[in-house]
Amino acid sequence: MNMIEVVKNRYATKHFDASQTIPDETFEQIKALLRFSPSSVNSQPWHFIIGHTPEARQRLTAGTQGAFVFNSAKVLDASHVILFCAKTDIDDDYLQALLELEEQAGRFADPSFKETVHAGRLKFVNMHRYDLKDAQHWMEKQLYLNMGTVLLGAGALGIDAVPLEGVDTKALNDEFGLIEQGYTAVAMVSLGYRAETDFNAALPKARRSEDEIFTLLS
Repeated sequence: MNMIEVVKNRYATKHFDASQTIPDETFEQIKALLRFSPSSVNSQPWHFIIGHTPEARQRLTAGTQGAFVFNSAKVLDASHVILFCAKTDIDDDYLQALLELEEQAGRFADPSFKETVHAGRLKFVNMHRYDLKDAQHWMEKQLYLNMGTVLLGAGALGIDAVPLEGVDTKALNDEFGLIEQGYTAVAMVSLGYRAETDFNAALPKARRSEDEIFTLLS
């Protein structure tokens, strides 16, 4: 696999071919990308609502009404749409549950490692909870790590995609009762296959030069 070709071929899809569907076995790989995406201190502060039927995608257009109606077709014509949701609180019970999950997975070769990992994670989480007071924003950053993983992985799988920040998160919270479940909508990603009429597919990419963006240390 040539990652240069992958990143040059993927793009923000503007028009999906509504007649094409991502095969189930292929979408299982997208789900694996969602599950195994990196997150700071393995916090995994996320939940994903996936719509792959016309009825499900119609529900997701709750977030593309009014000022965001321009994104409705990207939801309705896609094969699958993922709503990325962030936790609204990262409390001690959740941190303890993460620690137990890691222990069950066999991540602690020595029992003393368990408390070391917990102390390290608590240090970073408390920095955001109490010092910087930006825990919600920090958790949403982890969603963007996940979205980047999914977008690149989709490109490698030959799946077209577009991230959608232009959505009404409050309407989506209401539609799916997210706040009551301890989550809030952040953004969506639509996936499928490009329509032949998608003007954006053939446009050249415009990226700043290597000289502008790289400093190579010696």
